[in-house]
Amino acid sequence: MKKLTVLNIVGARPQIIKASAISRAIASQFADEINEIVVHTGQHYDRELSEVFFDELEIRKPDHNLQVGSGRHGRQTGLIMERIEEVILNEKPDCVIIYGDTNSTLAAALAAAKQHYPVVHIEAGMRSFNKTMPEELNRITADHASTVLFASTNTAFKNLMTEGFRPENVAPYDINNPRIFLTGDIMYDNSLFYADLADRKKQDFLGRMGLAEDQFVLVTIHREVNTDDLGRLTAIFNTLIDLADKNKMVMVMPLHPRTIIALRNKVPELYGRLTGNNLIRVIPPVSFLEMILLEKKARMVITDSGGVQKESHFFSKPCIVLRKETEWVELVKNGTVKLADADPGRITEAWEYFEHNKELLQYPGFYGDGRAAITILKEITEVFRS
Repeated sequence: MKKLTVLNIVGARPQIIKASAISRAIASQFADEINEIVVHTGQHYDRELSEVFFDELEIRKPDHNLQVGSGRHGRQTGLIMERIEEVILNEKPDCVIIYGDTNSTLAAALAAAKQHYPVVHIEAGMRSFNKTMPEELNRITADHASTVLFASTNTAFKNLMTEGFRPENVAPYDINNPRIFLTGDIMYDNSLFYADLADRKKQDFLGRMGLAEDQFVLVTIHREVNTDDLGRLTAIFNTLIDLADKNKMVMVMPLHPRTIIALRNKVPELYGRLTGNNLIRVIPPVSFLEMILLEKKARMVITDSGGVQKESHFFSKPCIVLRKETEWVELVKNGTVKLADADPGRITEAWEYFEHNKELLQYPGFYGDGRAAITILKEITEVFRS
Protein backbone atom coordinates (compact mmCIF):
# COMPACT_ATOMS: atom_id res chain seq x y z
CA MET A 1 0.00 0.00 0.00
CA LYS A 2 1.34 3.42 -0.98
CA LYS A 3 2.02 5.70 1.97
CA LEU A 4 0.18 8.98 2.39
CA THR A 5 2.49 11.98 2.22
CA VAL A 6 1.68 14.78 4.64
CA LEU A 7 3.34 18.18 4.95
CA ASN A 8 3.49 19.14 8.62
CA ILE A 9 3.77 22.97 8.71
CA VAL A 10 5.18 24.92 11.65
CA GLY A 11 6.25 28.53 12.02
CA ALA A 12 7.41 29.10 15.59
CA ARG A 13 8.64 27.19 18.61
CA PRO A 14 5.12 26.55 20.08
CA GLN A 15 3.98 25.04 16.77
CA ILE A 16 7.06 22.83 16.57
CA ILE A 17 6.12 21.49 19.99
CA LYS A 18 2.49 20.97 18.92
CA ALA A 19 3.57 19.19 15.75
CA SER A 20 5.82 16.90 17.77
CA ALA A 21 2.72 15.11 19.09
CA ILE A 22 1.78 14.24 15.52
CA SER A 23 5.36 13.22 14.68
CA ARG A 24 5.58 10.92 17.72
CA ALA A 25 2.27 9.26 16.86
CA ILE A 26 3.35 8.74 13.23
CA ALA A 27 6.64 7.18 14.35
CA SER A 28 5.03 4.91 16.92
CA GLN A 29 1.82 3.80 15.18
CA PHE A 30 1.56 5.06 11.59
CA ALA A 31 5.08 4.65 10.19
CA ASP A 32 3.85 2.10 7.62
CA GLU A 33 1.00 4.33 6.46
CA ILE A 34 2.26 7.92 6.54
CA ASN A 35 5.32 9.65 5.12
CA GLU A 36 5.79 12.88 7.09
CA ILE A 37 7.63 15.95 5.75
CA VAL A 38 8.13 18.70 8.34
CA VAL A 39 8.33 22.26 7.00
CA HIS A 40 9.47 25.11 9.26
CA THR A 41 8.67 28.49 7.71
CA GLY A 42 11.12 30.33 9.95
CA GLN A 43 8.39 32.86 10.81
CA HIS A 44 9.99 33.45 14.20
CA TYR A 45 13.75 33.41 14.49
CA ASP A 46 14.54 31.67 17.76
CA ARG A 47 18.16 31.19 18.81
CA GLU A 48 17.00 28.35 21.07
CA LEU A 49 15.98 26.26 18.03
CA SER A 50 19.32 24.49 18.18
CA GLU A 51 20.39 20.87 18.22
CA VAL A 52 19.94 20.97 22.01
CA PHE A 53 16.31 22.11 21.67
CA PHE A 54 15.35 19.23 19.39
CA ASP A 55 17.40 16.66 21.29
CA GLU A 56 16.15 17.69 24.75
CA LEU A 57 12.50 17.60 23.70
CA GLU A 58 12.97 14.49 21.53
CA ILE A 59 11.51 16.31 18.51
CA ARG A 60 12.11 15.46 14.89
CA LYS A 61 14.08 18.16 13.06
CA PRO A 62 12.41 19.93 10.08
CA ASP A 63 13.06 18.65 6.57
CA HIS A 64 12.71 22.17 5.13
CA ASN A 65 13.43 25.56 6.73
CA LEU A 66 12.13 28.43 4.61
CA GLN A 67 13.95 31.06 6.74
CA VAL A 68 11.34 33.75 6.20
CA GLY A 69 12.11 35.65 9.41
CA SER A 70 10.12 38.36 11.12
CA GLY A 71 8.48 41.33 9.40
CA ARG A 72 5.21 43.15 8.89
CA HIS A 73 2.17 40.90 8.54
CA GLY A 74 1.67 41.39 4.80
CA ARG A 75 5.30 40.93 3.81
CA GLN A 76 5.80 37.94 6.09
CA THR A 77 2.61 36.19 5.00
CA GLY A 78 3.42 36.83 1.33
CA LEU A 79 6.95 35.43 1.62
CA ILE A 80 5.71 32.31 3.38
CA MET A 81 3.09 31.77 0.68
CA GLU A 82 5.66 32.14 -2.07
CA ARG A 83 8.19 29.78 -0.51
CA ILE A 84 5.77 27.19 0.78
CA GLU A 85 4.04 26.99 -2.59
CA GLU A 86 7.33 25.76 -4.09
CA VAL A 87 7.61 23.05 -1.43
CA ILE A 88 4.00 21.96 -1.99
CA LEU A 89 4.41 21.74 -5.76
CA ASN A 90 7.67 19.79 -5.42
CA GLU A 91 6.51 17.37 -2.71
CA LYS A 92 2.94 16.87 -4.01
CA PRO A 93 1.49 15.86 -0.62
CA ASP A 94 -1.83 14.16 -0.04
CA CYS A 95 -2.59 16.86 2.53
CA VAL A 96 -1.05 19.86 4.30
CA ILE A 97 -1.34 19.99 8.11
CA ILE A 98 -1.48 23.39 9.83
CA TYR A 99 -1.88 24.45 13.47
CA GLY A 100 -3.63 27.28 15.24
CA ASP A 101 -3.50 30.87 14.07
CA THR A 102 -0.07 32.22 13.11
CA ASN A 103 0.85 33.92 9.82
CA SER A 104 2.41 30.59 8.83
CA THR A 105 -0.97 28.92 9.39
CA LEU A 106 -2.72 31.45 7.16
CA ALA A 107 -0.07 31.45 4.44
CA ALA A 108 0.16 27.65 4.23
CA ALA A 109 -3.64 27.33 4.12
CA LEU A 110 -3.95 29.81 1.26
CA ALA A 111 -0.98 28.48 -0.71
CA ALA A 112 -2.22 24.88 -0.48
CA ALA A 113 -5.89 25.62 -1.12
CA LYS A 114 -5.13 27.80 -4.17
CA GLN A 115 -3.15 24.91 -5.66
CA HIS A 116 -5.99 22.49 -4.77
CA TYR A 117 -4.09 20.55 -2.11
CA PRO A 118 -6.28 19.61 0.87
CA VAL A 119 -5.64 21.49 4.11
CA VAL A 120 -5.97 19.83 7.52
CA HIS A 121 -6.42 22.38 10.32
CA ILE A 122 -5.59 21.23 13.85
CA GLU A 123 -7.07 23.50 16.56
CA ALA A 124 -9.86 24.58 14.23
CA GLY A 125 -12.85 26.53 15.51
CA MET A 126 -11.03 28.57 18.14
CA ARG A 127 -12.59 32.03 18.40
CA SER A 128 -11.95 35.06 20.58
CA PHE A 129 -14.60 37.03 18.63
CA ASN A 130 -12.17 39.94 18.45
CA LYS A 131 -11.21 40.58 14.84
CA THR A 132 -8.75 43.29 15.80
CA MET A 133 -6.45 40.41 16.77
CA PRO A 134 -4.41 39.18 13.76
CA GLU A 135 -4.72 35.65 15.13
CA GLU A 136 -8.51 35.77 14.87
CA LEU A 137 -8.38 36.71 11.18
CA ASN A 138 -5.79 34.00 10.56
CA ARG A 139 -7.77 31.22 12.24
CA ILE A 140 -11.08 32.12 10.57
CA THR A 141 -9.54 32.26 7.11
CA ALA A 142 -7.57 29.06 7.67
CA ASP A 143 -10.73 27.22 8.73
CA HIS A 144 -12.58 28.27 5.60
CA ALA A 145 -9.69 27.16 3.38
CA SER A 146 -9.57 23.69 4.96
CA THR A 147 -10.89 20.30 3.90
CA VAL A 148 -10.55 18.57 7.30
CA LEU A 149 -10.98 20.54 10.52
CA PHE A 150 -10.05 19.09 13.92
CA ALA A 151 -11.63 20.93 16.85
CA SER A 152 -9.97 20.62 20.25
CA THR A 153 -13.11 21.27 22.32
CA ASN A 154 -16.90 21.14 22.15
CA THR A 155 -16.93 24.94 22.11
CA ALA A 156 -14.67 25.06 19.05
CA PHE A 157 -16.76 22.40 17.32
CA LYS A 158 -19.94 24.43 17.95
CA ASN A 159 -18.23 27.56 16.63
CA LEU A 160 -17.62 25.77 13.33
CA MET A 161 -21.24 24.69 13.13
CA THR A 162 -22.37 28.27 13.76
CA GLU A 163 -20.26 29.37 10.79
CA GLY A 164 -21.93 26.85 8.49
CA PHE A 165 -19.73 23.76 8.74
CA ARG A 166 -21.89 20.64 8.78
CA PRO A 167 -20.97 17.54 10.79
CA GLU A 168 -23.33 15.47 8.64
CA ASN A 169 -21.18 15.91 5.50
CA VAL A 170 -20.11 12.61 3.95
CA ALA A 171 -17.14 11.58 1.81
CA PRO A 172 -15.62 12.44 -0.55
CA TYR A 173 -14.49 15.55 1.34
CA ASP A 174 -13.05 18.69 -0.23
CA ILE A 175 -12.88 22.41 0.45
CA ASN A 176 -16.55 22.77 -0.52
CA ASN A 177 -17.60 19.71 1.46
CA PRO A 178 -15.32 19.75 4.53
CA ARG A 179 -15.11 17.25 7.36
CA ILE A 180 -15.25 18.54 10.94
CA PHE A 181 -14.24 16.31 13.82
CA LEU A 182 -13.90 16.65 17.61
CA THR A 183 -10.55 15.24 18.73
CA GLY A 184 -9.39 16.66 22.04
CA ASP A 185 -6.26 18.76 22.26
CA ILE A 186 -2.81 17.65 21.12
CA MET A 187 -1.30 20.00 23.70
CA TYR A 188 -2.84 17.82 26.37
CA ASP A 189 -1.02 14.88 24.75
CA ASN A 190 2.16 16.94 24.89
CA SER A 191 1.67 18.14 28.45
CA LEU A 192 1.43 14.56 29.68
CA PHE A 193 4.50 13.52 27.69
CA TYR A 194 6.63 16.55 28.56
CA ALA A 195 5.65 16.67 32.23
CA ASP A 196 7.17 13.22 32.58
CA LEU A 197 10.20 14.26 30.51
CA ALA A 198 10.64 17.41 32.61
CA ASP A 199 10.54 15.42 35.85
CA ARG A 200 13.33 13.22 34.51
CA LYS A 201 15.53 15.85 32.86
CA LYS A 202 14.99 18.96 35.04
CA GLN A 203 14.86 17.52 38.55
CA ASP A 204 17.08 20.21 40.10
CA PHE A 205 15.62 23.26 38.28
CA LEU A 206 13.27 24.44 41.03
CA GLY A 207 15.85 23.75 43.72
CA ARG A 208 18.45 25.89 41.96
CA MET A 209 15.92 28.73 41.86
CA GLY A 210 15.05 28.29 45.54
CA LEU A 211 11.39 27.52 44.76
CA ALA A 212 9.09 25.21 46.68
CA GLU A 213 6.04 23.53 45.16
CA ASP A 214 2.79 25.49 45.64
CA GLN A 215 4.71 28.42 47.19
CA PHE A 216 5.11 30.65 44.12
CA VAL A 217 3.00 32.23 41.38
CA LEU A 218 4.03 31.97 37.73
CA VAL A 219 3.62 35.17 35.66
CA THR A 220 4.04 35.45 31.85
CA ILE A 221 3.32 38.64 29.88
CA HIS A 222 4.17 39.09 26.22
CA ARG A 223 1.23 40.38 24.16
CA GLU A 224 1.66 43.72 22.42
CA VAL A 225 -1.63 44.96 23.88
CA ASN A 226 0.01 44.79 27.32
CA THR A 227 3.63 45.67 26.51
CA ASP A 228 3.02 48.57 24.11
CA ASP A 229 0.33 50.36 26.14
CA LEU A 230 2.01 52.28 28.96
CA GLY A 231 -1.19 52.47 31.01
CA ARG A 232 -1.80 48.74 30.87
CA LEU A 233 1.84 47.87 31.46
CA THR A 234 2.02 50.08 34.55
CA ALA A 235 -1.32 48.94 35.98
CA ILE A 236 -0.45 45.25 35.62
CA PHE A 237 3.00 45.35 37.18
CA ASN A 238 2.10 47.75 39.98
CA THR A 239 -0.76 45.42 40.92
CA LEU A 240 1.50 42.34 40.85
CA ILE A 241 4.05 44.05 43.09
CA ASP A 242 1.29 45.01 45.55
CA LEU A 243 -0.09 41.46 45.60
CA ALA A 244 3.35 39.92 46.14
CA ASP A 245 4.08 42.29 49.03
CA LYS A 246 0.67 41.99 50.67
CA ASN A 247 0.58 38.19 50.50
CA LYS A 248 4.32 37.55 50.96
CA MET A 249 4.15 35.43 47.83
CA VAL A 250 7.06 34.78 45.47
CA MET A 251 6.29 35.62 41.83
CA VAL A 252 8.41 34.05 39.10
CA MET A 253 8.39 36.09 35.89
CA PRO A 254 10.14 34.57 32.85
CA LEU A 255 9.47 37.69 30.81
CA HIS A 256 9.50 37.99 27.03
CA PRO A 257 12.27 40.28 25.67
CA ARG A 258 9.54 42.64 24.39
CA THR A 259 8.25 43.02 27.95
CA ILE A 260 11.71 43.64 29.43
CA ILE A 261 12.50 46.28 26.79
CA ALA A 262 9.17 48.04 27.40
CA LEU A 263 9.73 48.12 31.16
CA ARG A 264 13.32 49.33 30.90
CA ASN A 265 12.64 51.99 28.29
CA LYS A 266 9.18 53.26 29.25
CA VAL A 267 9.05 52.85 33.03
CA PRO A 268 12.59 52.39 34.40
CA GLU A 269 11.48 53.23 37.94
CA LEU A 270 8.87 50.44 37.82
CA TYR A 271 11.45 48.06 36.37
CA GLY A 272 13.71 48.95 39.30
CA ARG A 273 10.92 48.17 41.76
CA LEU A 274 10.42 44.78 40.12
CA THR A 275 14.05 43.74 40.02
CA GLY A 276 14.73 45.15 43.48
CA ASN A 277 11.89 43.22 45.16
CA ASN A 278 13.03 40.04 46.93
CA LEU A 279 9.65 38.41 46.28
CA ILE A 280 9.81 38.94 42.51
CA ARG A 281 12.10 36.85 40.31
CA VAL A 282 12.44 38.45 36.87
CA ILE A 283 14.26 35.83 34.81
CA PRO A 284 15.03 35.31 31.10
CA PRO A 285 12.69 33.10 29.04
CA VAL A 286 12.97 29.49 30.14
CA SER A 287 13.09 26.29 28.11
CA PHE A 288 9.87 24.45 27.36
CA LEU A 289 10.61 21.73 29.89
CA GLU A 290 11.39 24.32 32.55
CA MET A 291 8.14 26.12 31.75
CA ILE A 292 6.21 22.87 32.12
CA LEU A 293 7.78 22.35 35.55
CA LEU A 294 6.93 25.91 36.63
CA GLU A 295 3.31 25.44 35.51
CA LYS A 296 3.05 22.07 37.22
CA LYS A 297 4.52 23.24 40.55
CA ALA A 298 3.06 26.78 40.79
CA ARG A 299 0.32 27.80 43.19
CA MET A 300 -1.37 30.00 40.61
CA VAL A 301 -0.72 31.27 37.06
CA ILE A 302 -1.10 34.86 35.82
CA THR A 303 -0.70 35.26 32.06
CA ASP A 304 -1.80 36.83 28.79
CA SER A 305 -0.85 33.67 26.85
CA GLY A 306 -3.51 31.44 25.34
CA GLY A 307 -1.31 28.37 25.59
CA VAL A 308 -0.25 28.95 29.19
CA GLN A 309 -3.81 29.44 30.44
CA LYS A 310 -4.80 26.15 28.85
CA GLU A 311 -1.77 24.36 30.27
CA SER A 312 -2.69 25.71 33.71
CA HIS A 313 -5.89 23.69 33.38
CA PHE A 314 -3.96 20.57 32.40
CA PHE A 315 -2.04 20.85 35.68
CA SER A 316 -5.06 21.87 37.79
CA LYS A 317 -3.86 25.41 38.52
CA PRO A 318 -6.13 28.48 38.77
CA CYS A 319 -5.30 31.16 36.23
CA ILE A 320 -5.78 34.94 35.99
CA VAL A 321 -5.81 36.12 32.36
CA LEU A 322 -4.63 39.66 31.59
CA ARG A 323 -6.87 40.04 28.53
CA LYS A 324 -10.43 41.15 27.79
CA GLU A 325 -11.31 37.83 26.18
CA THR A 326 -10.03 34.31 25.70
CA GLU A 327 -10.41 31.56 23.13
CA TRP A 328 -10.82 29.06 25.96
CA VAL A 329 -14.26 30.20 27.09
CA GLU A 330 -15.01 26.83 28.69
CA LEU A 331 -12.33 27.55 31.30
CA VAL A 332 -13.95 30.87 32.21
CA LYS A 333 -17.36 29.20 32.47
CA ASN A 334 -15.77 26.54 34.65
CA GLY A 335 -14.47 29.18 37.06
CA THR A 336 -10.82 28.10 36.99
CA VAL A 337 -9.84 30.98 34.69
CA LYS A 338 -10.73 34.58 35.53
CA LEU A 339 -10.55 37.33 32.90
CA ALA A 340 -9.11 40.40 34.59
CA ASP A 341 -7.84 42.48 31.64
CA ALA A 342 -5.38 45.09 33.01
CA ASP A 343 -7.74 46.22 35.73
CA PRO A 344 -6.10 46.29 39.20
CA GLY A 345 -9.43 45.70 40.94
CA ARG A 346 -10.31 42.68 38.81
CA ILE A 347 -6.81 41.20 39.12
CA THR A 348 -6.96 41.54 42.90
CA GLU A 349 -10.51 40.18 43.05
CA ALA A 350 -9.51 37.12 41.00
CA TRP A 351 -6.48 36.55 43.23
CA GLU A 352 -8.60 36.69 46.38
CA TYR A 353 -11.21 34.37 44.88
CA PHE A 354 -8.66 31.71 44.00
CA GLU A 355 -6.86 31.96 47.31
CA HIS A 356 -10.09 31.44 49.27
CA ASN A 357 -11.68 28.82 47.00
CA LYS A 358 -8.70 26.78 45.84
CA GLU A 359 -9.96 23.52 47.36
CA LEU A 360 -13.37 23.87 45.68
CA LEU A 361 -12.07 24.25 42.12
CA GLN A 362 -12.62 21.40 39.65
CA TYR A 363 -10.72 20.71 36.42
CA PRO A 364 -12.89 18.62 34.04
CA GLY A 365 -11.42 16.85 31.02
CA PHE A 366 -12.42 19.42 28.41
CA TYR A 367 -9.44 18.54 26.22
CA GLY A 368 -9.80 14.84 25.66
CA ASP A 369 -7.95 11.78 26.90
CA GLY A 370 -4.37 12.58 25.89
CA ARG A 371 -4.64 10.59 22.64
CA ALA A 372 -5.72 13.37 20.27
CA ALA A 373 -2.78 12.84 17.88
CA ILE A 374 -3.72 9.19 17.33
CA THR A 375 -7.36 10.14 16.77
CA ILE A 376 -6.31 12.79 14.23
CA LEU A 377 -4.04 10.44 12.29
CA LYS A 378 -6.66 7.67 12.16
CA GLU A 379 -9.10 10.17 10.67
CA ILE A 380 -6.53 11.48 8.17
CA THR A 381 -5.78 7.96 6.92
CA GLU A 382 -9.49 7.23 6.55
CA VAL A 383 -10.32 10.49 4.75
CA PHE A 384 -7.42 10.43 2.31
CA ARG A 385 -7.53 6.69 1.61
CA SER A 386 -11.18 6.81 0.59
